[in-house]
Amino acid sequence: MSGAEILAALMFLSVCGALMSGYNVAFTLAGTSLFFAGIGVLTGTFDPVYLLSMPGRIYPLITREILIAVPLFVFMGVMLEKSRIAEDLLENMGTLFGPMRGGLGISVIFVGALLAASTGIVGATVVTMGLLSLPTMLNRGYAPSLASASIAASGTLGQIIPPSIVLVILADQISNAFQEAQRSYDLDTDKIVSVGDLFAGALLPGFILVAAYALYIFAVAVIKPADAPAQDWPEGADAKALLWKSFRSMLPPIFLIVAVLGSILSGYATPTRGAALGALGAILLACYKTEATTRLGRVSQIAAYLSAAGLLGLVALDLTGVDLRISQTDWSGVEKISITLAAGLALIGGAGALLATLRLGRTGALGEVSRSTLHITAMVFVILIGATIFSLVFRGLGGDEMVARMLENAPGGPTGAFILVMVMMFILGFFLDFIEITFVVVPLVAPPLLATGMDPVWLGIVMALNLQTSFLTPPFGFALFYLRGVAPPEVTTTALYKGVLPFIAIQIAIIALVIAFPGLATAIPESL
Repeated sequence: MSGAEILAALMFLSVCGALMSGYNVAFTLAGTSLFFAGIGVLTGTFDPVYLLSMPGRIYPLITREILIAVPLFVFMGVMLEKSRIAEDLLENMGTLFGPMRGGLGISVIFVGALLAASTGIVGATVVTMGLLSLPTMLNRGYAPSLASASIAASGTLGQIIPPSIVLVILADQISNAFQEAQRSYDLDTDKIVSVGDLFAGALLPGFILVAAYALYIFAVAVIKPADAPAQDWPEGADAKALLWKSFRSMLPPIFLIVAVLGSILSGYATPTRGAALGALGAILLACYKTEATTRLGRVSQIAAYLSAAGLLGLVALDLTGVDLRISQTDWSGVEKISITLAAGLALIGGAGALLATLRLGRTGALGEVSRSTLHITAMVFVILIGATIFSLVFRGLGGDEMVARMLENAPGGPTGAFILVMVMMFILGFFLDFIEITFVVVPLVAPPLLATGMDPVWLGIVMALNLQTSFLTPPFGFALFYLRGVAPPEVTTTALYKGVLPFIAIQIAIIALVIAFPGLATAIPESL
């Protein structure tokens, strides 16, 4: 190894050590990188010209249109979290499936999956589910290990079930890495990787994972009925009424998720526009959930209905194929009527959305959600800037060539290099958040792997599943920390760690399944 490569290796180890010590992520990345760049300049192993190109690298990154989807999806998730949708879902589904063996646990898995798809934020999902469902499961006789583990596992589904913040950021980095592989390794392909590709690729693995979790809880309930006892329906309860109530509570979030994902996967909207639709839909759902016992409550619900009706009408009109462009020089009678109708629907939808936004502003909910969104978004973008500086200095020290050589010389060829990268990401997931791993590690290891001919969508899905598993793995899994912070005293750390082991085994089995059958991750994107 040359002196520059030694510096690059020391810089990487120093960054990992500082992050594990709890220092601020963004400033650790940038500060450590600039420190080693200074050493490189003094020792003649780093060309300071690299630093002059820093503004030109940072500005295009933070102005990428696709990254606008990040604050919009975060806003959507936080708004749905504050609107108590998960609480209603859990209560209704837990009551409906209570008489079934393991019914409450299975309800937790499905509600966690819906909440994960709605929020895409692991911490928010785990904490929300822990506060809402863990006391209920313990009171109904569930074993503390099974109850806590099922909540932690369902919370990590936000990593893989779209629309996920993880997939948005990972898709951006995989796309950049694929372009780098095309340039540096002369890949003969014109394929482009998009967020929609990773969303589509994650659908089958995500659904299989949810089904596997539910089957495991059912199996435990059959083998050890005392760990997941069945519950009787409330006295005098009507099965049809319970079913209808559960269906009504599930319909709004499912409709929103289908609208967002459907618009993106069908090509009707870009990921950014789909995220904007999701943010607006979350505002309307929050108003829809308002109690209609007061005048303001009734106004809120009317606003939600108006806006939803206007938006649905516009979509239906657009799907008819009528030309709605107002820039036409010669309109037919049908086009005149259609454009007038579209303008009216737009006014109705806009007025309803404005009224709903003003209503949430008056209650203080909009300000609270906006502050949370600003905090999370600022954190993501500052880490992105720090990671860009790290990548620039690491490349200037020849670190990228060192990583490429290491992977090329790995025992077992491309397969050995792939296993090495997966093990490294799994271990780093114990200590680092997915954002740091995605911004720091993926740009270093993905281009050499993609240069061997691996499918970028498949690689991205396997990486996402791997990161999800590390979030659940003792002793440092982030989901375990989140749940430990809100769990009651009767749930011991030992019980939590013991309970998650079967779920980790399920995760590893699903990863092996996707590796063995790549079509699970690539079939839907290719068909679209």
